[in-house]
Amino acid sequence: MASKGLQSSVSILKGIGQETEESLAAMGIFTIQDLLDYFPYRYEDYRLKDLADAQHEERVTVEGKVHSEPSLMYFGRKKSRLTVRILAGRYLIKVVFFNQPYLKSKMEINETVTISGKWDQHRQTITALEFHNGPHIKKTDFEPVYSTKGSISVKALRKFIGLALKEFGHEIRENIPESLKSMYKLQDRLLAMKSMHFPSSQEDMKQARRRFVYEEFLYFQLKMQALRKFEREQTSGISQNYDIKRLKKFISSLPFPLTNAQKRVVNEICKDMKSPYRMNRLLQGDVGSGKTVVAAIGLFASFTAGFQGALMVPTEILAEQHAESLFELLSPSGLTIALLTSSVKGKKRREILERCAAGEIDVLIGTHALIQEEVVFDNLGLVITDEQHRFGVEQRRVLREKGENPDVLFMTATPIPRTLAITVFGEMDVSIIDEMPAGRKAIETYWAKHDMLDRVLGFVEKELANGHQAYVICPLIEESDKLDVQNAIDVYNMLSQHFQSKYKVGLMHGRLSSDEKEMVMKEFSENAVQLLVSTTVVEVGVNVPNATMMMIYDAERFGLAQLHQLRGRVGRGSEQSYCILLADPRTEVGKERMKIMTETNDGFVLSEKDLELRGPGDFFGKKQSGLPDFKVADMIHDYRALEIARNDAKTLIDSEEFWTSSEYESLRAYLERTGVLNGEKLD
Repeated sequence: MASKGLQSSVSILKGIGQETEESLAAMGIFTIQDLLDYFPYRYEDYRLKDLADAQHEERVTVEGKVHSEPSLMYFGRKKSRLTVRILAGRYLIKVVFFNQPYLKSKMEINETVTISGKWDQHRQTITALEFHNGPHIKKTDFEPVYSTKGSISVKALRKFIGLALKEFGHEIRENIPESLKSMYKLQDRLLAMKSMHFPSSQEDMKQARRRFVYEEFLYFQLKMQALRKFEREQTSGISQNYDIKRLKKFISSLPFPLTNAQKRVVNEICKDMKSPYRMNRLLQGDVGSGKTVVAAIGLFASFTAGFQGALMVPTEILAEQHAESLFELLSPSGLTIALLTSSVKGKKRREILERCAAGEIDVLIGTHALIQEEVVFDNLGLVITDEQHRFGVEQRRVLREKGENPDVLFMTATPIPRTLAITVFGEMDVSIIDEMPAGRKAIETYWAKHDMLDRVLGFVEKELANGHQAYVICPLIEESDKLDVQNAIDVYNMLSQHFQSKYKVGLMHGRLSSDEKEMVMKEFSENAVQLLVSTTVVEVGVNVPNATMMMIYDAERFGLAQLHQLRGRVGRGSEQSYCILLADPRTEVGKERMKIMTETNDGFVLSEKDLELRGPGDFFGKKQSGLPDFKVADMIHDYRALEIARNDAKTLIDSEEFWTSSEYESLRAYLERTGVLNGEKLD
């Protein structure tokens, strides 16, 4: 545990007065410990660079001779550009200085100068950020760069950190057990702290970072795994002794064989159901991978053990589709299936509620109507929530409390990258269906530019003429002054005119009432509407097997994961399906997205790529992501360390030695400080 010395106020350091203390406080620095833990977000590399090895837009430092008279040009108010040619090694390059006219008098032909700046490989130009006369004389090759606020400069911050290390360095205690430290050859904490702030070499800095990445991940995963252990052990679950013979017979009676991935996942779920602990499992499976069949097997197993099952979904359409699928799969084996949504009213509703409370309904499927107080189960054993991210934590909790700690299975068709799954859902067990059923045709995806719209509409018309249906997806509902993107209402009007009386065009968006949305989707699913213009509200839970075509306007405005979810609305029947991305991306990232979409139908590959291109905060949306704020570690860049730390944390938490040995005292103390051992909620 940190000593009182490290918890002292930063004002104890020489040179920190009231104004500086306030600026440091605005940066979240109050104590000596906070100051030492305030790590650089990057390092400037001042080693001389051979331009032959330099990457485009990399920051470089070069030494060379002035080869031409500097040329100074003014533009705008007080703005200037100074250009000079420098001979750096065998390269004659152009160097540009913005708003530093005074440098003109400091450069003479054949004089040696040192320049640091951004290298433009195409124009053979450096946009200078630093300059000095004479050869390269930096004291250190690597200088840390910190984020600062108020009156604090990077130079001042480095001085204070140096003072803190000098006066309090002896207080820094090792917090990683020796066995793990030696296994991964990690630096001691004090040495790593010094190397993070004052690296003597690139290797030194890399080793220090490596140590702190592992430390952060280990501590975070210890919280997750301890929470998982206590959640399991403190909550007495139901041990569901299902009839294995009947279950095997049921599986063999299914109209198609299970894939190997489905078999693996079914075994994981059945093992959880049999254990005395409550199941808390996330089932991930791409669109069309067969999650519904897995859910049916789980519900059947629970039925043979004498329990009821519940399936909660976000929309009425999805509830109806699941009810239809599960009725086909389960009713031949004698199970009673019922559907409860807000549309079910009066006598029919009362009858369902009475039969459910009496245990006469084996599986109840519905929307959030399931969590209303009037819904009572006789003996609820298994709760399944589909597209679980669409429900709040509180809604999921209320459904779970309808039984005596029933087993819980969350399902999602949004492929979550493994990196995020083990971080955000660290307290859950994760099952993945990573294999598609045999014979399913891959959706053919093409990228077209807006000037090819006529050709694309010709393709759409061809599909409609064959008796199929199509979606047209737009990012906005109405025209916006801010964004030059197609909107649903304009596109609806344009397509209605284009197809006139040939085909019926429908319009769907988020501003319609629930009843209006249901009506539009009903018309589309019954083929009364052939072409549906929609915003992203069709992203989840629409199953129209006759729809074989999707066109997405301004596709570059969507992330890969969302494009993949949208694309998954087609290809649900036996016919070949197509997705056309209409996009004129201006950025390299936008072009890369379109390219990736045309190359793969694998949602997990796309989700990993999306994570690389967008970052974790954008993947879930920053507010609801639940992502931890690491100081040094990066979940994407350091994903291997994250997996190692998770495995180590799980092994430790599950071992008797962790809870008794003095070697792990600092880790146990950390769990106590964060409230995990006291049963408190985590931040």
